[in-house]
Amino acid sequence: MTDKKHKQHKPEEVTETPVEATSERPQVDVAELMKKLEEAEAKVAEHRDGWQRAQAEFVNYKNRIQRDAESQRANMKGDILQKLLPVLDDLELALQNRPVDNAWAGGIELIARKFQSALESEGVKRIEAEGQPFDPNFHEAISHEPNDEFESGHVIAVVRNGYTLGERVIRPAMVRVAQ
Repeated sequence: MTDKKHKQHKPEEVTETPVEATSERPQVDVAELMKKLEEAEAKVAEHRDGWQRAQAEFVNYKNRIQRDAESQRANMKGDILQKLLPVLDDLELALQNRPVDNAWAGGIELIARKFQSALESEGVKRIEAEGQPFDPNFHEAISHEPNDEFESGHVIAVVRNGYTLGERVIRPAMVRVAQ
């Protein structure tokens, strides 16, 4: 076997030539730099104000959307409950005119109480009207009658019960009013 010599490659050495150091510094206009700094600070303040305003508007928007959604849910709930109130009226009318010795009347009374309880659990409240001053926000007058027992402008009798859901009147009480 023959030995072969391998050539090794050495990198060439690079010699650096020193750069002459200059004693001159670049001319800096301090007034111009201060002006640029003030302009940059003004832009930062403008952008910060815009960002804060946008953030406040977003919070207001989010709150408004939440209020609108709650209001819409309450309106939908009120509309559904308003459709069920005639059923309660019919049950109460049946109970007012029930025969004395009828076994099923107790069952009807139980159904009416459960129905009323279910409405109350949803936030529905009966408007107390009898003997109260007439209020067009809560009462619907069907007649004005002379009456010695009640003061003028007060409710004599309730013809059909009225109901509220929270602050909303879902059905005004139909009433007779004293003259």
